[in-house]
Amino acid sequence: MTKLLYRPLGLLFGVLGGLAASAVFGQVWKFISGEKEAPSATMRNGTWTEVLLAATLQGAIFGLVKAVIDRGGATGFDKLTGEWPGDEED
Repeated sequence: MTKLLYRPLGLLFGVLGGLAASAVFGQVWKFISGEKEAPSATMRNGTWTEVLLAATLQGAIFGLVKAVIDRGGATGFDKLTGEWPGDEED
């Protein structure tokens, strides 16, 4: 029952994490390239190198932020309720 209560919190944390990751990526890309926006895969003027670097960096940042948010949320939930909301080792 307690784990069911974590689902809406996990969803909220996920949305907030996505927004945070997007902001972090934007700042990192701006620092690295000097450009306001990273090139998308279908952007005509973006080179292969720029597009692949942007996609790799974006994926790494989103993965890192998601892990931090998920782990922090689960740890906080465990401290508040005494029950781990995720998977347990067998």
